[in-house]
Formats: sequence, structure tokens, C-alpha cells
Amino acid sequence: MNELQFEALLPFMVLAAASMAVILLIAFRMSHTVIQVAAFLMACLVILAMWYVRDTLPQQVLPLLVVDGFGALFTGMIIFSMMAIGLFSYIYFEEREENPKEYYILLFLATLGAAILTISVHFISFFIGLEVLSVSLYALIAYLRNRNHAVESGMKYLVLAAVSSAFLLFGMALIYMETGSMEFTAMAQSIEVSASSVLFMMGFGIMLVAIGFKLALAPFHLWAADVYQGAPSPVTAFIATVSKIGVFAVLLRFAQSVNLQQYPLMISTFSGIAIASMIVGNLLALRQQNIKRLMGYSSIAHFGYLLVAFLPGNAAGVEAAAFYLMAYSVTLLAVFGVISVLSTRMKDAEDLAMYKGLFYKRPVLSAVLIISFLSLAGIPLTAGFIAKFFVLASGVHQGLWIPVIVLVITSVIGLYYYLRVISALFAAAPSTDSVPKTLHPFFYISTYITLIIMMVVLCWLGIFPDSTVEGIRAFLLIR
Repeated sequence: MNELQFEALLPFMVLAAASMAVILLIAFRMSHTVIQVAAFLMACLVILAMWYVRDTLPQQVLPLLVVDGFGALFTGMIIFSMMAIGLFSYIYFEEREENPKEYYILLFLATLGAAILTISVHFISFFIGLEVLSVSLYALIAYLRNRNHAVESGMKYLVLAAVSSAFLLFGMALIYMETGSMEFTAMAQSIEVSASSVLFMMGFGIMLVAIGFKLALAPFHLWAADVYQGAPSPVTAFIATVSKIGVFAVLLRFAQSVNLQQYPLMISTFSGIAIASMIVGNLLALRQQNIKRLMGYSSIAHFGYLLVAFLPGNAAGVEAAAFYLMAYSVTLLAVFGVISVLSTRMKDAEDLAMYKGLFYKRPVLSAVLIISFLSLAGIPLTAGFIAKFFVLASGVHQGLWIPVIVLVITSVIGLYYYLRVISALFAAAPSTDSVPKTLHPFFYISTYITLIIMMVVLCWLGIFPDSTVEGIRAFLLIR
């Protein structure tokens, strides 16, 4: 490994070192506040390291990894999401008088696993990154052992993730049997000279079970609502953003490397999964009274939308997918940030009834929720509208008429349950017995500022998306 390759891996090494640093802080019996601040500063170091190495990209690191603009873009999304989740976590766990020091170790390890996925160009690094992410998530989901549904959710995710990993390994074995290689580009060359790619198609079809599970795509979505409900709210935000960004990034890179869109069967399969996810996710969300379960089913639908941008396989589709994923992540972080602030020691603020009249008691939090749900619904002047427009444009340009039509129809269905949540905010008269929390005011103020910034970003991306799109395009050109 030369000096430039070492520098390219610097952000990921800092991320790994952050986990070790938190372990040392725990060994010295440091307080939750100290660990929280240290974790935030180390996340900032990761961002600085990425900025430092930007001019050296792209760099091929051994046969396993490639650090390029594509990986830097999705890794940046992951790190910023993790920083926001870490901030929300402090208030959430302090309210419960928990001692969540080990929580930050798991958080950094899971983030490292997701980041590795974004730069993976080999089945070995793909599997290692996915397992580091998954093993950390097992513990994070069941972290509050005394809470209802926490252990159940953790066990359900553990069992189903183990089964999906078995499918992933079997699919990788079939592809290796066909191509004789586990490197993405070498696979593509082997497929081109091969007379038949039946084993490759079978292998990727089996791998698709594991990928569909991680992204909660229909029909592999049965875990999503239960895990979203049972996990702590910051962990739910992590599952909905960081873990899915990492898995979708490696799927996108693999599809581009082997030119997956050249196979009509794959196009048909992904189209069917996209259509099923859009329909199932939106229909199941219609009658939900639990906000976290509603967001779980909503995520199924949104990744169905995202697959419409994935299907073309061209530059416009990749740009649309990256913008959609960015807008969706900011929106979800804002929603779960509000849920974390409103949660009490006894239970999370997940029942729709708890949000009645919230506008009169917490107008700032209500405004964040309103903008977030309008963005999820794809209302104009929000980031969600621009994101869906780009996805629709890429689908129409490629002639994917059926997925596009289903996207439009299901978006109208989704508008109903998003507006139902918004209407609940104004449904009741203001309550006089509500007392704002004053525990740890600095972190409450920081959280409020973060949520307001997210709300402004959602509006900014909806009105002035050009600079963000140009930035995405610039990153994707570093190959």
C-alpha cells in the first residue's frame, strides 16, 4: 500500500479509531456527556479527513476497495446522518436515565460497516461491511432490554438477517462458480466472454433476497414495521438512513460494474419489486396509528420509488437516486429527531394520539414535522418534490411507464396518511399541563437548532436544487 492509498483510507481509519477511543473513555469511567462530546468531535474528524483526501481520489486500495467520488458522496451522507443521530441519542437516553456508553461503540462500528459498503468492489469487502453493520444492529435494536418489544425486535432481526446472509453467501458462491472471480470488474469481463450467464443470473437472484431484506423491499419487508417500533427511536433513524444508504450504494456500484441493466430478466425483476414495494408500503401505512410503524411501511414505499431511478442504470438515474436518498435521509432524520425529543422515560412518542394539539404546545417541532411530512408526500417547494421529479424524469426517459404510473398513483395514496399526521397536530385545543423539558438545556438547544437547519435544508433543496445536483454530479465524475 502506497502513501496515496493510505491517505484515501484515512477517513475510514479515523472512524475505526473512534470506536477504540470510546472504549478507552468507558474504561476511564467517563460520563455520558464526555463520551457524547468526544463522539461528535471524532465524527467531525472523519469529515475533515474526507476533505483532506478529496484531491487524491480516486484510489484503488488492494483488490477489495476503491475510494472515489461515488464512495465519498455516500460516505458523506452516512457520516452526517450518524452525527445527527448521535445528537438525538443523548437526550433520548438521558431522559431514561440509562447509561448508554456502549451504545456509541456500536454506533461507530455500524457506521464503519455501512461506510465500507460504499467503497466495496469485491465480495469479501461487501460481506465484511454488511456483517459489521448487521452484528452492531442486533445489539442496537435490543439495547433497551427492559422495553416492550425491544428484545423481540432484536431477535427477529437477528434470525432474519442470519437467513439473508446465508442467501447472500450462496448467491456469491454461484457467481464465483460462473465467473471465477469475486471482484466486480473482473466478473463483468468474465461474463462478456462467457457463452452463458445462467449461474450469474441465479446467483444474483439469490443475493437479491439479502439485499431486499436489508432495504426492506417487498416481499422481504415483514420485519420492518416490528423492528421500527421496537428499536429505540435513534436506532430506528439509523436503520432507516445509514444502513440503507450503505446497502443501496453497494447495489448501485455492483449494477454499474457488471452492467446489470443489460439483462431484461433483471429489469423485469427489479420493476416487479419496485411496483410491489410501492403498493404494499403505501397500503399498509394507511391504517397505522403508530408513527414509527407508519414510517416503517413508508420506507418500503420510498425505496420502491428509489428503484425506479435505479432501473435505467445511466448517469441521470444515478444522480436522481443520490439526490432522492439525500433528501429522504434528511427528512427521516428530522422526523425521528422530533420523536426522540418528545419521547419520555416510559415510552416513545409513537402513538398518533400523542401528537394531537402539538402545534399549540411545541410550534417549532410541529413546523419541522409539517415540512418533513410534506416533503415525504412530494409537495412542491420541498426536497421531496424535486427528488420525485428527478426519479419520474429518469423513468420516463427510459420508457419505464408501468413503474412510473404506479409511482404517481401510490404517491397520491401516501399523501393521505401524511396529511392525517399533519392534521393531528391541529386537532385539539392547546393543553395547559405541558411543561417544556429543561433537562440538559444545551443539548436541547443544539437539537432544536439541528432540526430547524434540517427544515431549512428541505425547503432550500425544494426551491434551489441546482447547486446540490451539480455537487452530486461533480462527485460522481471522480471515478
